[in-house]
Amino acid sequence: MSGPIKLLIADDHPVVRDGLSGMFARDPDFEVLGEAADGAEALALAKELRPDVILMDLRMPGMDGLTAITELAKQGSAARVLVLTTYDTDTYVVPAIEAGATGYLLKDAPRDELLRAVRAAAAGESVLSPSVASRLVSRVRTPDAGPLTQREIEVLELVAAGNTNRETAVRLFISEATVKSHLLNLYLKLGVNDRAAAVAEGFKRGLLSGP
Repeated sequence: MSGPIKLLIADDHPVVRDGLSGMFARDPDFEVLGEAADGAEALALAKELRPDVILMDLRMPGMDGLTAITELAKQGSAARVLVLTTYDTDTYVVPAIEAGATGYLLKDAPRDELLRAVRAAAAGESVLSPSVASRLVSRVRTPDAGPLTQREIEVLELVAAGNTNRETAVRLFISEATVKSHLLNLYLKLGVNDRAAAVAEGFKRGLLSGP
């Protein structure tokens, strides 16, 4: 991607918006195009400003973040949505990813982690906060969690071959949001936080063949 990563910040707390805007403004790799106080405003500004990444809170008055993510996906928005919230349970995480979010971070994430996550989201990579992943992994490490499904293995194979989420979706005739959902599930089952670790663990477990 040439030029700075263009951001839209959606959060109902002005102090949070100001803090995030100030943080990204200090880094020349980013440009904050605008701020939204709720989901409806985020939708309008996303259409007008065409950001690369939207930092989206989930719980906002009026239209919440989950509804906004769903609407962005329906509208075919090219913006990547990175959820930034205080809620870390699978009640919030899974619906957000399934709705089309590229990643999920908590608001207490360190600055460097947030910057890396935004860069990864802009590149179309799925991002899951380590703290979120560790909590969810502990919940799915039960006898009924089961092995990877055939579809999850197919997704992992395409990721290992270097395909992006969008390319994987095209090859499997599914939506990009569904690919993200499969990635989230296999991350949890493999006990990893990102694509590279998933591929490495896939080879380690014999799920993938090759060098």
